[in-house]
Amino acid sequence: MKIRSKILAHENSIIKIEIGDNYYSKNQLTAESINIKNSDSEIIKSSHLITQGMVILDTQMYFSTPQTIVFEIDEETVVMNFICCNNVEAHIDQLESEKYSKENTHNIFYTTNYKATFKIPAFEQINYLSIILSKDFYYQIINEDWELHEKFSKNILLKKSSYLTSKYLPFTPAIQWVIHEIKNCNRNGALKKMYIETKVKELLVHQLEAIINLPVQKDQIDEDDYNKLQQAKLILDEDYVHAPTLAELSRLISLNEFKLKKGFKACFGTTVKSYIIKLRMEHAKELFKSKASTVSEVAYKCGYKDVSHFSAAFKNFYGFSPQKFKINWDYINFWITGLLLLS
Repeated sequence: MKIRSKILAHENSIIKIEIGDNYYSKNQLTAESINIKNSDSEIIKSSHLITQGMVILDTQMYFSTPQTIVFEIDEETVVMNFICCNNVEAHIDQLESEKYSKENTHNIFYTTNYKATFKIPAFEQINYLSIILSKDFYYQIINEDWELHEKFSKNILLKKSSYLTSKYLPFTPAIQWVIHEIKNCNRNGALKKMYIETKVKELLVHQLEAIINLPVQKDQIDEDDYNKLQQAKLILDEDYVHAPTLAELSRLISLNEFKLKKGFKACFGTTVKSYIIKLRMEHAKELFKSKASTVSEVAYKCGYKDVSHFSAAFKNFYGFSPQKFKINWDYINFWITGLLLLS
């Protein structure tokens, strides 16, 4: 399997990896990294974990001018894809994809010969994690249990490129946490290989669960109730900081609480309470971009009167405390913007 990535404006490849397709339990896991900084115009940082049949790419990029990147894989592959950025325009041969990337979304796709062109906007922090598996490696992970995803498996057997699901889905807290564990693994040697392979399998389980538990479609709910549920979601979207109680929301949309609870879960795949927490946690993440924001201030701005309640909710959602998250964000922000100021 050959993996290549190149910026069209550059002569040399950014990523150039060649591995065997077959999985062997005793194959070693190697790590490599790429760090490119050209004056103040671009930063490229990519960490790779490589073994026979599997490559994990953790890539961050920043450009001061728009760039076009070509990415190619020359063999049959299954790719677990995790997008952590917005506004990247993608054109993928053999696959019908969403035109622009959406932050914190994931999907799985199979392709016989992957070739994609990505248009990267200027001044956008680009971050993605891709786990590229040979077909043989993927067989080992799922134990050839094709019933897990019957339609997708049929496409693989027919060598027909396809996505596991038609749209990229939002990260779940479980997916976010396993990604964090993979990126921050500090083990070495055989233990690291064992740990990473276990985490890849765990991540696949969470992806399959997210797809298996997709919410029902509009036509399975009464149209009038569906419109009211959409109204409820809009109310929460517009003011999740001072979100109404379930009873208040029920009155606002003229739908009884039972139908509201059941219908909201069916339409949007989550409870009203969980959806409010999700919106608040995403807002908290944005607020932590400011180095001046304290945990108490962020808690208040997200609708929490008690900092301990906010901290517990945050840790449950992201997997670590807001203070640790704030420290980690400061480091990421320093790397993205601070390096531009350093020579």
